[in-house]
Amino acid sequence: MSTIDQQFVEYIVKSLVEHPDDVSVDRIVDEKGVLLTLTVNPGDLGRVIGRRGGTAQSLRTLLRALGTKNSARYNLKIVNNDNPDEAVANVSSEEPVDSATTDTVENSADEPSKFAKKSREELAELDDLDI
Repeated sequence: MSTIDQQFVEYIVKSLVEHPDDVSVDRIVDEKGVLLTLTVNPGDLGRVIGRRGGTAQSLRTLLRALGTKNSARYNLKIVNNDNPDEAVANVSSEEPVDSATTDTVENSADEPSKFAKKSREELAELDDLDI
């Protein structure tokens, strides 16, 4: 039997992904709060995380609102189906996601130097600004 928080996350994620039957949410309660572990089809992992972690960040915001209503602290762990022992993104309802780490995980097929090149270009653009 799933709880309202599991159903909530499951409903949102199932509406985002191409393989809704592969979505599962496990719930563990401990001294830190409620840990929701989200498992999706490996092909849908990018959709759940989103560009630069935007979708995962939005899920975190919604969980924070649900936690306020239920007086609970929620943490969301998105698990990679190819390697279930490795968490792709540990999204806490209290702490921000490191967008650089999420972007690197999301684009793991790309070269790491591509990410570094993009970061250097963005920094160069910031140097050109007259503030």
